[in-house]
Amino acid sequence: MSTDWDKELRKIDQQLESLSDDALLPQQQAKGGGKPAKPGKAAPAPNAPAAPARTTSTLGVLARLLLAIALGVAIMFWPYSTKCGMGLFGYLAASVVVIVAGGWSAIWTWRHRSASGHVLSLLLILWGALLAAQQVLPRIGYAKPDPAHPAIWMCG
Repeated sequence: MSTDWDKELRKIDQQLESLSDDALLPQQQAKGGGKPAKPGKAAPAPNAPAAPARTTSTLGVLARLLLAIALGVAIMFWPYSTKCGMGLFGYLAASVVVIVAGGWSAIWTWRHRSASGHVLSLLLILWGALLAAQQVLPRIGYAKPDPAHPAIWMCG
């Protein structure tokens, strides 16, 4: 008798997707007193209505990931000079936004158990860090400056 693991794993994925984040990761503190709940004992619920279950949808996770990827691609078409001054600082700020967007989508893809999306998110974080490093390292003396990446921060 052979077990079809693809079918079994698909069933498990469907069950996990139907659960809310709160059901998968119960809160560590009781709602009432603010004290941590004791291990092994359930916190008493004194006639409190249950909070509505939050669910994550595949569409929401995909939208976050696509937005982050769009930012990572769009920075390649940066319209201002990155040699020095405000154009450089704007580019570095945009690189940080790419890193933050990658982290944001990485959190959601992790919660949603989307392995390929999570890998893309981590690559996006790496991409933003590489873009920033390309501008910063020549200016702090770690990499060799060139005409496209001079060793100055401010123009003038």
